[in-house]
This record gives sequence, C-alpha cells and structure tokens, in this order.
Amino acid sequence: MIKNYFKTAWRNLLKNKMHSFINIAGLSVGMAVAMLIGLWIWDELTYNTSFKNYDRVAQVMQNVKNNGEIQTWEDTPYPLADELRKNYSNDFKYIVLNAGGFGNHILAADDKKLYVLGSYFEPQITELLSLKMVKGSRNGLQDPTSILISQKTAKSYFDNADPINKVIKLDNRINVKVAGVYEDMPANSRFANMGFMAPWKLYFNTSSWISTAEDPWRPNAFSLYVQLADNADMDKVSLKIRDVKLRKVNAELAKKKPALFLQAMPKWHLYSEFKNGINIGGRIQYVYLFGIIGVFVLLLACINFMNLSTARSEKRAKEVGIRKAIGSLKSQLVYQFFVESFLCVFIAFVLSVMLLQLSIPFFNEVADKQVHVLWSNPVFWLLSIGFSLITGLIAGSYPAFYLSSFQPVKVLKGAFRMGSMAGLPRKVLVVIQFTVSVTLIIGTIVVFRQIQYAKNRPIGYNANSLLAVSTVTPDIHNHFEVVNNQLLNSGAITAMAESDSWPTYYGSTSSGFEWPGKDPNMSVDFPTNDVSYDYGKTIGWTIKQGRDFSKAFATDSTALVVNETAVKFMNLKDPVGQVITWDGHKCTIIGVVKDMVVQSPYGQIRPAIYDLTTSLNYVILLKLNPKMSAADAVSKIEAVFKQYNPAQPFAGTFIDEEYDRKFGNEQRIGKLASFFAGLAIFISCLGLFGMASFMVEQRVKEVGIRKVVGASVFSLWRLLSLDFAGLVVIALVIATPLAYYFMHNWLQSFEYRSAINWWIFIITGLGALLITMLTVSFQSVKAALANPVKSLKTE
Repeated sequence: MIKNYFKTAWRNLLKNKMHSFINIAGLSVGMAVAMLIGLWIWDELTYNTSFKNYDRVAQVMQNVKNNGEIQTWEDTPYPLADELRKNYSNDFKYIVLNAGGFGNHILAADDKKLYVLGSYFEPQITELLSLKMVKGSRNGLQDPTSILISQKTAKSYFDNADPINKVIKLDNRINVKVAGVYEDMPANSRFANMGFMAPWKLYFNTSSWISTAEDPWRPNAFSLYVQLADNADMDKVSLKIRDVKLRKVNAELAKKKPALFLQAMPKWHLYSEFKNGINIGGRIQYVYLFGIIGVFVLLLACINFMNLSTARSEKRAKEVGIRKAIGSLKSQLVYQFFVESFLCVFIAFVLSVMLLQLSIPFFNEVADKQVHVLWSNPVFWLLSIGFSLITGLIAGSYPAFYLSSFQPVKVLKGAFRMGSMAGLPRKVLVVIQFTVSVTLIIGTIVVFRQIQYAKNRPIGYNANSLLAVSTVTPDIHNHFEVVNNQLLNSGAITAMAESDSWPTYYGSTSSGFEWPGKDPNMSVDFPTNDVSYDYGKTIGWTIKQGRDFSKAFATDSTALVVNETAVKFMNLKDPVGQVITWDGHKCTIIGVVKDMVVQSPYGQIRPAIYDLTTSLNYVILLKLNPKMSAADAVSKIEAVFKQYNPAQPFAGTFIDEEYDRKFGNEQRIGKLASFFAGLAIFISCLGLFGMASFMVEQRVKEVGIRKVVGASVFSLWRLLSLDFAGLVVIALVIATPLAYYFMHNWLQSFEYRSAINWWIFIITGLGALLITMLTVSFQSVKAALANPVKSLKTE
C-alpha cells in the first residue's frame, strides 16, 4: 500500500511539472533560508560555550555615576583582584587580571616580525578558559619571562619545528621564551584569534605608570575575569561584592558611587548593551529578529504549497470521487495526499541542503561569520528531519483534508462546484505572503536609511586622506621633527602629529575637573586626549572660538582646547580664557572646537578635553598630500618609517575606512535583511505565478468567448490581473502600520536616528504592485493572445 502511495505521488509530480517545480523550488529555497538562519542563530547562542565552565565564568564590571547619568564600565582598577582574593576567596575558584583588553603586538623571532593579537594575563587564565595545550604546560605563565602562543602563531613563526623554549622578542623590547602552545580558540568566542598570552607580572614590571601611580584604585584600565566556586551563586556573589570598590576609593571618587557586579560569560555577547546602568539587551534582538524572519520565510513556502494544491482541487475532484466510489476510505486519501506532500518536502530538503552548502561561503562573507553545516552533529539532523516532518504536515494538511472531504456522488454527476467562498482561504494566504514580504522590504529600507543618515552626519573633522599609524616603540617620537621634515619635503604629507588615540576613539577619560559654578557633589568623567602641535591642522578640526595650540605661546603647556558640548555642559558663557582645574593643576581654555564624532556615529557627543603634550604618544597621524596619489604617498611614508623604526612592521590605517567600520554591524544586518526580503519576494512571486497559471487555465474558455465577441488584449489582461492587484493592496494596508511600529521601536535604540518618511511606504507599495503585475501579466497576456479556436473547438 505504501509503495502504491509513493508510485501515485511520483506520477502526479511528473504529470504536473510546472506545479511540482514551483512547489519544490519554493520549499527548497524557504528551507535553505531557514537552515541558514538556524546556523547563524546557533553560532550566536553558542558564543563562548566552547569553554568548559562558561556558565560559571564572569567579568567584574561596574556602574558609576558620571555627568548626571549612570555609566557601565568593563574596566576596573588592578588592586581589586587582590581585594577579592583576600576577602572573598570562598566565592571564587579563579580570579584573573587582564591588562586592558586585547591588541596587536609585535612578535619577532629570527627574521620574522608580525603583528599578533594578544594580551597579558595572570597565570590562572589557562584554567579559567580550560585551554587545551598542544605542547608545554598550562602553568607556563607562572614564569614572568615566558609566553604561551596559539597553534596558528606557532605555525607562522616556527612552521613544523618544536617552539618550546624558543625565544621571541615582544614589542621589540622584551625577550620571552615559549612555554606552551595552545589550541586556537573558536571563532565564536571573545578570545578568537588570540595569538599569544603573556604574564601579567611581565606587564606590571615593565609598565612604570602602574607601580608609580599615586592612587592605584583610580585608573580603571584592567579587565577582571572570575570563575565562581562550585557552590557559589552568581547573583548572590554579585550582590556581595557590590561595594568593594566604593569602600576603597577616596572621597572624590566615592561621589561616583561605583557599584560592582558580575556579568556572566553567557551574557557577554548577546546582552552587552547597558543604558543608565540597566542591561537593555544587545545582539539578542537580532537573534529574535532573524528567528522570526526564518519562520516567516518557511511559512511563505508552505503557503505556496497549500495554495497551489487546493487551487488544483477541481482537477483532482473526479479522481477523489472515483477512488471513493470504488471503496477508498477518507483516511487512505489523506495518507495519499500526505505522501505527495512528504515526497515534495523530501526532494525540497535534499535541494535545500545543496543550496545551503553552496550559499555558506557567500553568507559567511556577508554576515562576518564562520558557520558551517554541522554534518556530524546529531542535533542538526534531528532538527532538520523534525523540521521537514513539521513542514510536510503543515504544507500537506489543508489539501489532504480538504480534497478528501469531497462527496463522490456530486463529483461524478458533475454537480460539484466550488463555492463562492472556496477561493477565500487562498486569497487570505496570498495577502499574508505579501504582508510579510512588504514588511521585510520596508524594514530593509529603514535599516539602510539609518546607516546612510549616520554616515552623512557631520563628523567635525576631515577624515579623508588621514592616515593613522600605531607604534609600539618610541623611535618615531624620538625622531619626530626629522621624520616630519623628511615627509613634508618628499611631498607625501601636508601635516603630521602625535596623539594618544585615533580620532575615532577616546584613549582615556578623567574625572578630576573643577570649574567655576560646578556642583561640588557632581561627579564628572570627560574623555581626554593628549596631542602634539599641529594635531588640529592634521585632522582638520574647526576652531569655533579662540585659537589652536601654537609653538608661539610657551603657556600652552597648561592650555586646553575643549569641544562645544563641554562648554555647554560646564555652562561657560565666555569659555576662552576661563581657568579650570584638572587634578589640582590650573589650566586655561584657549580654544573651542566644533563637536567631533569620536565613538559611536549614532550616539551623543560627549564633553571632550584636548591637552598639549610633548611626552611619548603611540599614535602618529599623517595628512596625505592630495596632489600625490595615496599609494605613492603611503609608499614614501613606509620607507621613512622603516628608516627610523626598523624594528616595527609598517601598518597604516585610513581613518575614513576605520570610521566606516563602525557601521559594520548595521550594514551586515541590512544586507542579510535585504537578502531574506528578496527571497521572500521570490517565493511569493513563485506562488503568484502558479496561481495565475491555474487561474488562466480555469478561465481559458471564458477568455476565448470574450475574444470572439471583440474583447481587446488590454481588457483581458486587466480582467485577469486586477484580482491579484487588489490582494497586494490589502497586504500593503496591513503591512504599513506593522512595519512602522517595529521599525519605529528599532530606531529608538539610537540617539542619532533618521525619520521614517511616508515615501518609503509609497515606493515599497508601488514596487510590490509592479512585481505582482509583472509576475501575473506573463500568464494573463499569454492567455489573451491565445487563439480562441483552440479553447472553444470542443464546445
């Protein structure tokens, strides 16, 4: 019996090739999209889960009150680690300091010098992360002159040779020996691409600013990771350590009311955003968003199947009547139609897996991921098979129960007619399809407009042809004037300056500011930037009041330049010449610059302070000469840098490109949304095409008669197409408020945001109507142009 079901199902597929193609193509695309989204969501949800005790690991963070709001900081003072060890040792298994996050460092071995991502950690980091060692021991960081490197780093420097005890020079100043090689950490983890780990003691011993700090509880420049004791509760321990820092800081810093808390590792990636001290989510919103999109895209494919199957019910009505007349039970007919559905789904599943495998490279590039099909993972197969069974049930349920309910007497007597409401479910499903598709299109347009709106935001300086070079040695600083003159004479640059950070980031902040009229109880935190002469000229900032730093004024050693927001925040009526106090030192404001977008292009401008320094800064900024090609200018700069800083590989970054990278997350979301919206439209149009072909087939005699009595091609096209246009208009009416509601809420997460203009809905509506008419018109015009003799000769 089962064999018969499959035979009949296969024959029906071959008999109705167009119908079968549309069904299988729509389902396969829908399932491939759903599986792609599933892999993306899996990658997001399994972020950091490769670490053995990830659910017991946390980062110590703090909420502090600054500038009238609560800010959330990831960094903490370094004495906090010892304080937790001393008084809370029963609550923690491991407590690990990290020196200020991860960055690129120069590793040199023999004649190889490369930039490698790494950082300094206390020795127990290897236990906290359960590092898998390929060579050497996890205890390698106990020795402050040792280093642990990843497999990839070991391969880069030593190929297949044993790296243990080999000497590497770190940042061209410290010789360390390789004590171990650990397995490369997964791409979907915070520690991805971590090429080396050096001992915290080494950083402490070679960084004099730490040991000479007047108040070690003041600099918040270190990350602190912990693993809870086996019997400890995350929330209880978080509450217990809340006031540890508050009890240690001085009276001035106590005004900030620092409150420590533990951010568990499972939340680092998906729940990383805070507003006024409260976690407001983060990437988890995109997990929900794409999960919903995946369900809807699959639903669109199922709708196509149900629509086309029920639409062709009249053609199979006699088959059902005959089967029932010769003794077929309703259950047998239900089984038959379900077998047809499952056969379609099985073929679609095989095709979807092929599409999935082919599209993954493109998807990874767009999504900035490294997902792959989980061939060996039983969960993947269980989900896929279960997914296919559910799809087959959903897609086959309506036609199975609908067709099997026909009465044989009425069908075989010719008395069976589709009721006036028979087409209503199909129309409802078409409306649902286009409601989903139109909502996705509107959402995609809003996302891209928000990106473009922020990109067009005046940034307050000239990022074009501005090159940044980060240095790890003092060589360029020590030869600054010589390098500057040599590059100016070569015509490669028009200006050069030093800074402690790139224009796209704040290097540090400070709270030690006092000014006339300041509330003594208010704690502040202003971004500060140490800059050299010609910094303003190099980046092209705009002086609104006063003047820039100048070598002509010896007093500029105690001068400050502030931005417009700082002036407003401090409520300074005539800022130029005002004396403010910074950590007890009197400083004079000599200039006010136009606000510059430094951190998030979507965020508010923060009050910023710029001070002049002749001390060592590790960022060199160069303004390229517009009269020379960028390639030639960079080549000349590289040659000069290699001459005066031979120990460091040259690596420059254009600031405009770095600024564009700030839009990376939204751009990826926009590209993925547009990709899925396009596929949703494709699936919907497949269904429309099938429905139009069926409709034309059903009305072929009517069209023939109308042509004989003089109907024009245009009037026939209008007759056959207007019904579908009406359905799309209804979908637009439903989709418009839905899209507005969701996208308006999404935009609220940005301080600097675009408006949702009315023309977005008009253009989307016209586009949807145009696509619909083009899809339907092919069949409509084909029917209108057909010879009426062929359709009427049997009458």
